[in-house]
Amino acid sequence: MEQLVDEFAHPTYTSFPVMAARLLLATIFGAAIGFEREWRNRPAGLRTHILVCVAAATFALLTIEIAHAPMFEMDASQFDPIRIIEAVTAGVAFLAAGVVIFTRGQVHGLTTGAGMWLAGAIGVGCGLGLWQISLFTTVLALIVLTMLHSFERRLDLKNGTPVENADASDKHEGGDAQPASKGD
Repeated sequence: MEQLVDEFAHPTYTSFPVMAARLLLATIFGAAIGFEREWRNRPAGLRTHILVCVAAATFALLTIEIAHAPMFEMDASQFDPIRIIEAVTAGVAFLAAGVVIFTRGQVHGLTTGAGMWLAGAIGVGCGLGLWQISLFTTVLALIVLTMLHSFERRLDLKNGTPVENADASDKHEGGDAQPASKGD
């Protein structure tokens, strides 16, 4: 019984309130991007972006804790925290690739996939306590997703001519539908 108490009672490098705040921030930032995707009725929306962002933040927090864990202080163990960030990047890229669809010469879901990848990066920033970078990145992502979408619709950048009826260009997500090149 004493071993069990010791197992769950050991201190962490990062205090629990700080961990909770970082994970909550990741939830809020992931929700901001996910809400925009949900609003545009994209395949990966609110819940997906929140989970990606929180998972990445959790991996970042685990990286901090592993770096300060007594079991890794020995000379025999070498620890490279960048490897965990690389693993998060690869995992999120795998998920993001799953939302990209190629049909009838059109690619769909690239913006959503990129948003998931960015949510992972924002989550890592939150988990590491780099909230300023995460906040600014979230704001930039929302600007790109909302303002540039409206701009593309007005100019109809896909066809190169202004759109009189904005609803006609709303068939595809801005920046996601691109004709395939014949060489692909």
